[in-house]
Parts: sequence; C-alpha cells; structure tokens
Amino acid sequence: MSSSTAFETAKAEGRAALVGYLPAGFPDVAGGIEALRTMVDAGCDVIEIGLPYSDPVMDGPTIQAAAQQALERGVRTKDVLRTVEAVAATGTPTLVMTYWNPVERYGVSRFAQDLANAGGAGLITPDLTPDADTTWAEAADEHDLDKVFLVAPSSTDERIAMTTAACRGFVYATAVMGVTGARTTTSDLAGPLVARTRAATDLPVGVGLGVSNGDQAAEVASYADGVIVGSAFVRALLDHPDNTGTGLRALARLTEDLAAGVRRG
Repeated sequence: MSSSTAFETAKAEGRAALVGYLPAGFPDVAGGIEALRTMVDAGCDVIEIGLPYSDPVMDGPTIQAAAQQALERGVRTKDVLRTVEAVAATGTPTLVMTYWNPVERYGVSRFAQDLANAGGAGLITPDLTPDADTTWAEAADEHDLDKVFLVAPSSTDERIAMTTAACRGFVYATAVMGVTGARTTTSDLAGPLVARTRAATDLPVGVGLGVSNGDQAAEVASYADGVIVGSAFVRALLDHPDNTGTGLRALARLTEDLAAGVRRG
C-alpha cells in the first residue's frame, strides 16, 4: 500500500498525517516490532523503519545510539524485512529509511523484490538523489514501490522540481540543516520550504525537523501534509531500557500526544 493512501485519509479528515520512525532491531528485533505496533495502535498513520547502518552521516546522537545498539546485537537486513512484514500486516503503510550503500550491497533488484514481498510501501533514501542512480527508480517502478527523496532549505527551485518529479508516495522536506534530532523549537525554514515544494508537485509533503511533542506537531501540521517524528520516539525507548513495559507505555503516551497535535494543526 502506498504511503499516499494514508496522507489522503488524513487530508479527508482535515488533518496532517503522523509519520513515526524507529530503527529495526531496537531494542531488539522482537522488541522493535512490539514498539512499532504500539505506535500504530496509538495513532501513527505511516511507519518508517530505519535500516541500522555503521556510518549514519545524517543521524543525530539519539538515533545513532539506537542503531548502534541494534548493530551490536547483530541485526541484519533480513531482520529489517521481517520487521517490515510484521508492521505492514497491521495495514499501515510501512517504508524503510536507509542509506544507499546497504541497498547496493544487498542488490537493488533483490531488495525491491524482497521489500515488496514483505508488504513494504517503499524506500526513503536520505543520501540518494534521483539523478545519482537510476537503478532504484527502475526497481521501484517494477514493484510499484514508493520513492521518497529529500528536499532541503538549500535546494534550488530547479532541484526541488527535479526531486519531486522523481518521488512517489510523498516528498520528505527536511527543514533542519545538518544532523537530525529532537529540538525544543521548530524551524522557521520549514514553512517556506513546504510552499516551494507544493509549487512543484501535487504530492503530499511531510516535514521532519525534530518535533518532540504535540504542540510542535500542531505547529508543523498547520502548513504540512505530514509530521515526521523520529528522535523523540527513539528517546522514549532509550530512557526506559528495562523492558518491563514502561518504555512501551511512554511510547504510547508520546504517540497519543503527537496524534492529538496533528489534529489541532
């Protein structure tokens, strides 16, 4: 199922979609699946599953810590696909967010085939630009998978037009220059970036800029089609490493707060 379906449903309800991220295998594979299902049950409309990678150049310290934990416990690409299958079975569009190198090493066609077989909606590729490698676009088209590329405040209008033309599902507007991470204030770069992106495409525009609570989610939801949250979800689990259920309860509370926020926007 394309992620665009969830954005259309949210739009019909007069609100933004809530997009939630966790890396696969964190705190372990089974625990990660349980955490992601908790986020779905508590109000996430779209799920992004991170493929843990040893050189996460764009991730902030929170997501790096979680991905490192997953890698140390031996998570592999097959575990990421197993996580996708378990989450997609809920009926929630489920994408993989990954750096390009692991996909190349796995084999682009094979990755697309296995992702489609797992019920995945597509890929978000933060370090791959549409003009850098056409093999992913071809494989994604063959399996009807979403292609989600990133635009940034530094992107020229020509670059935004080229990028959005290559997207399917939605466009990821990263309104923070530099690494990711939860922030206490939201970025004043996001609104203008969304406006410029909407001028180039009819696709939904999701914004990732370090949202960590419902009030910030409401602010972003006032101008974006989707609010993308990652570090705050990871932090909720990192702060409760005891596996006694307190982490899942914290995750559910956070999701409910964010889900209420996107409805206020």
